[in-house]
Amino acid sequence: MKAIIMAGGEGSRLRPLTCNRPKPMVPVLNRPVMSYCIDLLKKHGITEIGVTLQYLPEAIKEHFGDGSEYGVRLHYFVENTPLGTAGSVKNAGEFLDRTFLVISGDALTDLDLSKAIEIHRSQGAAGTLVLTRVECPLEYGVVITGGGGRIIRFLEKPGWGEVFSDTVNTGIYVLEPDVLNYFTAGQEFDFSKDLFPLLMRENRPLFGVVLSGYWCDIGNLQQYLQAQYDGLAGKVRLEIPGREIEPGVWVGEQVALDSGVTVKGPVLIGNHSHIGSGATLEPFTVVGDGCFIQPGASVKRSILWERVFVGRNAALRGAVLCSRVQVQADAGVYEGAVVGDGSVIKEGGTIKPEVKVWPHKLVESGATVSESLIWGTRLSKSVFGAQGISGLVNVEITPEFAGRVAAAYGSTLNGGRVAVSCDAFPPSAMLKQAVVAGLQSTGARVSILGRGILPMHRFGVRALECAGGMHVQLSTRKPDVVTLVFTNSNGANISRAQERKIENLLAREDFVRTKPGRICDPEYAPAMPEAYLQSLLREADRQALRNAGFSLLLAYDEASLSAYVPPLARELGLTVENVNGIQDTARARSWSEYQEILPLLAAAVTKQKAGGGAVLDANGEYLILIDDRGRVIQDDLLTALIALYVFKTRGGPVIVPVTAPRVIDALADRYRSRVVRTKTAPQEYVQEVLRRDITQFFLHFDALSALVRILNLVAERGTTLSRLVDEIPDFYLTKREIPVSWQAKGRVIRKLIEEEDKGELELLDGVKVFHREGWALVLPDPEKPVCRVYSEAASMEVAEELTNMYVDKINQILAAPE
Repeated sequence: MKAIIMAGGEGSRLRPLTCNRPKPMVPVLNRPVMSYCIDLLKKHGITEIGVTLQYLPEAIKEHFGDGSEYGVRLHYFVENTPLGTAGSVKNAGEFLDRTFLVISGDALTDLDLSKAIEIHRSQGAAGTLVLTRVECPLEYGVVITGGGGRIIRFLEKPGWGEVFSDTVNTGIYVLEPDVLNYFTAGQEFDFSKDLFPLLMRENRPLFGVVLSGYWCDIGNLQQYLQAQYDGLAGKVRLEIPGREIEPGVWVGEQVALDSGVTVKGPVLIGNHSHIGSGATLEPFTVVGDGCFIQPGASVKRSILWERVFVGRNAALRGAVLCSRVQVQADAGVYEGAVVGDGSVIKEGGTIKPEVKVWPHKLVESGATVSESLIWGTRLSKSVFGAQGISGLVNVEITPEFAGRVAAAYGSTLNGGRVAVSCDAFPPSAMLKQAVVAGLQSTGARVSILGRGILPMHRFGVRALECAGGMHVQLSTRKPDVVTLVFTNSNGANISRAQERKIENLLAREDFVRTKPGRICDPEYAPAMPEAYLQSLLREADRQALRNAGFSLLLAYDEASLSAYVPPLARELGLTVENVNGIQDTARARSWSEYQEILPLLAAAVTKQKAGGGAVLDANGEYLILIDDRGRVIQDDLLTALIALYVFKTRGGPVIVPVTAPRVIDALADRYRSRVVRTKTAPQEYVQEVLRRDITQFFLHFDALSALVRILNLVAERGTTLSRLVDEIPDFYLTKREIPVSWQAKGRVIRKLIEEEDKGELELLDGVKVFHREGWALVLPDPEKPVCRVYSEAASMEVAEELTNMYVDKINQILAAPE
């Protein structure tokens, strides 16, 4: 039996740990993580090992040599350019003349490889994937197996709506050599994305085996720390270097512990290290070889690499210090901070939590570093929500943060033109300036659209033929929250793929920085609100609307919409009264406040015998209609009304999210059209709408455009809004939100799939189950630890019964032991 260790990883998300070393050389318990991989292979009788290399290959070759010190024979295969996981293994094809095992050199595991090999051979498999179960499957390949362990479905790095299991691919495979014949040498090819789907299409026997034991893919700094802690805690079966001088305390050779030293295990102290009098080492601390910790220093849950100096009374709390770092007297490095090779923190300096200091930096005496050196503060891997990036003004979304995010976005646009705008409120204007500076720093050409609503921004991006745009707006859903909205060249929200690019750039803090001579002054487009207004007027039959003479009662923020609503009313002959009692120029009226005045607005419409009413949110995105009989038209009923508009004016098809009611299908049958359902994520929905019919984009994401178009239909057809609504059959749809932890979401979805008849399932987004009397959808929320249950049926009672049934199922899954 032979094995291949894939050791070409650059480890960009682990920077600055990997600035000067390949990812497999990052130390865990004072040994390169790849050494544990070699130990595991040897334990299972595999000593002929090929190693694929790409990033800094000499570092691995120099350390491991021919493998004789580890009792194995190592053969190296270097890629000049990245070939993907399968391509890199194909590059070692001359070595692979029999069944072989593939394993990642940067994962820490003690899984039973012999069991996987045995199952592979007994099944006569072409390939066997080693699987395990994890709490959060978003960063892995999710896998479902059928009878006998045959793989029937998998998906790389799903969103929460796509999570159908918590069983994931570990990247450990047992393979037959002939599977490499499906692609050519030198071709970039990936196991999960390319080869395994190809083998499934060719009906080759591809199996998965779920193994119990420990597995940690060291992909980011949190996982790196956790691997250290788990190793010390004995959660993974490995040999901790050194001798155990007391329970949970391991020391290497020639370690000096002065009198008065306090060591509370589990702790590992490397060779030739010196711990001074009165120093304290708290649990889950790793001290590398050749370190010197001076008297009075305190180290808790921290990882020190080789030859680190810690001065008198210095404090380390949950930090990682790379090789040859100096933390001088009275300095402090705190939770989640990382200090790169050779950096110096001088006396009294402070590195605040989550800060990353790149190699060979100097922090002056007494200085406090609250932002990473070189660029920006460290971010969570996932920063995007349903609508861009949101957070508390000046707390989570600061000017500094906005500038870094803009720099990350600008780095993806290759110097293209970017439109920038904001709403009417001062906090947004402040952050807009930081956005402009961040974009300029990357060489992007900035067009400033000024203050306006998001639909105006979307229009401006298209009108100026920009590569993309950023709009800053206060939330109408939560007070004190601001959102940075990112748009593509169509004015739609950027794709999830581009969001991930931005997140990766933020995680690596690796932005494009253009030369000073290439930084361009921003250009101004002050006439964009008027141009947007004219585009709305072009949608309307002005004469028909003037003849209809609609009187409308509206509720809207004048600070945001006064540039649009009164001019539209004048041009279209509408009599408009704004019943919004709050005219606050400092904040937008919240959506919940508008919900509270809906009954009063509906009553006023009927009392004054108006043609209708509407609520427009301050950002110009969301619309609520009230017909001339006082009925409120919002959410699913508004979606159905928009569908009816499309059928009557354009003939369809209608694009709706998977949560939309089936009554739309009935309308489609009536108009001999069809319905296209998409995922609920705004990015997915918008992309599908733009691909098929841009008019529906305006109807769903531009409140003013939707209002004008619907009124125009009423005027042209000589009817009323209430008669349009009467054409929509009754429907009954319920919604419920159930608390489900992030760790349990994958298990909930997997169990629901396992329990249901596969013929009655739809896995487009979440799990949708069709019943004779209706349907139910369980959808994990991408931003909160909840699952949402949607149900529709022929009556409200049955819809509620379906919802209750799935709420009970979820609670039973959560209560049951795994």
